[in-house]
Amino acid sequence: MTSQTDSPEARLAACRERIDDVDRRLVAILNERASIVERVGQAKREANLAVYEPKREDAVYANVTASNSGPLANDALQRIFERIIDEMRKVQRERMSQPEGTK
Repeated sequence: MTSQTDSPEARLAACRERIDDVDRRLVAILNERASIVERVGQAKREANLAVYEPKREDAVYANVTASNSGPLANDALQRIFERIIDEMRKVQRERMSQPEGTK
């Protein structure tokens, strides 16, 4: 006989709690990345460089797929990072369009 804590419903609830915790950590990490991207945008503006750098994006994909131990497939991970990079480009463009000395 299984106890209530071993029931499928209890296991599902526990998994969902863990997912919620991971999601909150992902939000914090994505915001940390966005803060760094703002500084990149400022440096690019000062150096008169373009936002879009295909070689850098390829390097990011290579970095994340090289460190991938699964269970996500590399192509799934690349699609996720394509979306992340797309949103970060928006952050960078916003930062680059702001007058110097503003945040």
